[in-house]
Amino acid sequence: MLKKFGLEDSKPIKTPMSSETKLTRDEDGEFVDDTKYRGMIGSLLYLTASRSDFMFSVCLCAYFQEDPNTSHLEAVKRIFRYIKGTTHLGLWYPKGTGVETIVYANSDHAGDYVNFKSTSGVCTFMRCCLTSWFSKKQTGLAISTTEAEYVSAGLACQQALWMKQALVDYDIKLDDIPVTPPNGAWTEHVSGDVTS
Repeated sequence: MLKKFGLEDSKPIKTPMSSETKLTRDEDGEFVDDTKYRGMIGSLLYLTASRSDFMFSVCLCAYFQEDPNTSHLEAVKRIFRYIKGTTHLGLWYPKGTGVETIVYANSDHAGDYVNFKSTSGVCTFMRCCLTSWFSKKQTGLAISTTEAEYVSAGLACQQALWMKQALVDYDIKLDDIPVTPPNGAWTEHVSGDVTS
């Protein structure tokens, strides 16, 4: 992919996006070739099937495929530079019989600076290993942090029930799965019958 888009000689970088980056529909910026931009986004989306660590950055850049400008293209090129600098990284899952599972949920109330919607984040750990994660923009506009957290907790419970059912296929039956925010302010246990 780096060779395809002429970035094989680019300098590697350790993060897919700077925390100061604020992509907007900048009408004043110089527009770039939207076909090339969409091709780059498509290639990155294909790669996220095995490298979901830069999924958020790619989806944010994909939001501007209609009329990309130079700031959007620079953000996409940074993701490619990140890929070049992190090809040696991966997730390791040690062998073992313990299947202690916990789901963490978090929300960012009105954190999207384009339409002010909240974002839910959910991570599932089995023992010390991250097994699934996602970040999703909430469909409705939350009027409070409590509402945004409630929506995130609901998504986390769905993920816990899905994980519980998936483990049944491997003859692993869990009594309950704790769902908690990263700071541990509350904890909910999902123990419903997932077969009904």
